[in-house]
Amino acid sequence: MNSAARRIGRTLALVLPVVLVLSGTLAVTRVPWSSKTAESQVLAASSGKVSTKAGTARSAQDALRDRLLVELQEKDPGVALTHLQEATTARPSLAKHCASIARALGRAAVAKYGAAHRAQAFSRPVCDTSFASGVAAAQ
Repeated sequence: MNSAARRIGRTLALVLPVVLVLSGTLAVTRVPWSSKTAESQVLAASSGKVSTKAGTARSAQDALRDRLLVELQEKDPGVALTHLQEATTARPSLAKHCASIARALGRAAVAKYGAAHRAQAFSRPVCDTSFASGVAAAQ
């Protein structure tokens, strides 16, 4: 009896995602590629660009990184770094991703401000020297 229930459970685990995709449950997803045209861009799940983790939520660190990169573009790197520090303080599980996010912010700051010395002026003591490392790597 127990093995029959296990077999049914495994079958459902494999078949259910396929049924959901084919039935159109995941047919259309809004993707904000840029803050200016977020309302006008729609990605169809049937376009072949669906990740292998279809239906799963994005990780918290990816969402935070994306939000901070947008904030860096709209405001400045100092504001983004301050919000990174606040986020890692509020959610300690994000602390292990702090360095990679800070490096990404450093690279984005160089892309926005050009010269590394201008980008470096926004440095904050967040995640040790990861922002500075990102600035140096973008040169």
